[in-house]
Amino acid sequence: MSDPLPRLRAACLALPEVTERVSHGEPCWFVRDRRLFVMYADHHHDDRLGFWCAAPPGEQEALVGADPGRFFRPPHVGHRGWLGVYLDVPADWDQIGELVTEAYRVIAPRTLVAQLDR
Repeated sequence: MSDPLPRLRAACLALPEVTERVSHGEPCWFVRDRRLFVMYADHHHDDRLGFWCAAPPGEQEALVGADPGRFFRPPHVGHRGWLGVYLDVPADWDQIGELVTEAYRVIAPRTLVAQLDR
């Protein structure tokens, strides 16, 4: 399996006004360098490789319930509805791109979300 970090990075950095920096020892992506929306996770959850992302209400429960081999409730932020996505299983990169974009929409200000809709 190839390293998924470059593909995740590209999906995040393709969105308006996104920056990357290390936070909590992991690569993280922020809207306007302030609001975290995606966090790479290669040591926090049972030694599994994945990422955590903001999610619309109800999405975490729906995806974890439908496919717990691919999705999980991440520690520390799961109680706020964030979604964990495993990257050490065959990845559906179209779906991952959609999840990253949804996470951005949850966190970004309306003016930036509007740029996506143009």
